[in-house]
Amino acid sequence: MFKKILSLLSTLAVVSVLAACGGDNAPQVSYVTIEGKTIAPADYQGQVMLVNFWATSCTTCVKEMPDIVDTYNKYKDQGFKTIAVAMSYDRPDYVVNFAETRKLPFDVALDVNGKIAKAFHDVKITPTTYVINRKGQIIKTYVGEPDFAALHALIEKSLAEKV
Repeated sequence: MFKKILSLLSTLAVVSVLAACGGDNAPQVSYVTIEGKTIAPADYQGQVMLVNFWATSCTTCVKEMPDIVDTYNKYKDQGFKTIAVAMSYDRPDYVVNFAETRKLPFDVALDVNGKIAKAFHDVKITPTTYVINRKGQIIKTYVGEPDFAALHALIEKSLAEKV
């Protein structure tokens, strides 16, 4: 019985997160990558963007990462940007090792103080992925692994739209 209640509460929390995030303007945050580069809002303005909150200790995050890489590689030359944001509790050396050994081709940011996660509706569950259109609006939030076919259709539709 306790598991059913916990499952229901979890489902309600996910639904409320999804409802709260659709159509909102994305937070105008700067990201600091594992290379020490700062990515400012002006750097991704007018792009379709995928922001993936993840952790090296999250098995679903690790499982979905090759699909995120494939998605990035498929659309990167069409105005699509990906930023993988490591959660504040993730050890920076683990994040760097993961990104280097798997040769992640997109920006990987460290959220050492949790401010980026907080700006995105206080992300606590990994993976959580946001799709942001060219106008800077959050158009889809995935809590858990996305349906990548649906994600690709959404990205293609967003890339086709003008700013």
